[in-house]
This record gives sequence, C-alpha cells and structure tokens, in this order.
Amino acid sequence: MPASIREEIHDLLAVAVPRRKATLLDCPSCGSSHVAQVLGDNGGISYVCTACGHSWS
Repeated sequence: MPASIREEIHDLLAVAVPRRKATLLDCPSCGSSHVAQVLGDNGGISYVCTACGHSWS
C-alpha cells in the first residue's frame, strides 16, 4: 500500500496516462512529432514539420 496520497496519485496516473507521444504522426525527415496539418492547393490534406520545415502529403 502506498505510504502517501502523492504516491497513490502517482501510481494511478502511471496506469491511466501511458508514456507515449500524443501524436501518431512523425516527420519522415527528422522524426519530430511537431507536425501541423494544412490544407493543400488542390483541397487535399498536407503536413508540415514545424521543427525542420519538411512538408509532405
């Protein structure tokens, strides 16, 4: 049993909030998870990495 309320909360958060990235999309160029979704010229969806500037669709 946890010795304190803080330990109890820590244990609950460790189970409830997995330690992984919030985004499932990483930049194929630099691997950053700082990716923005943008509307392409033809109405399609494109992506741009805000870390390195690489863009793709």
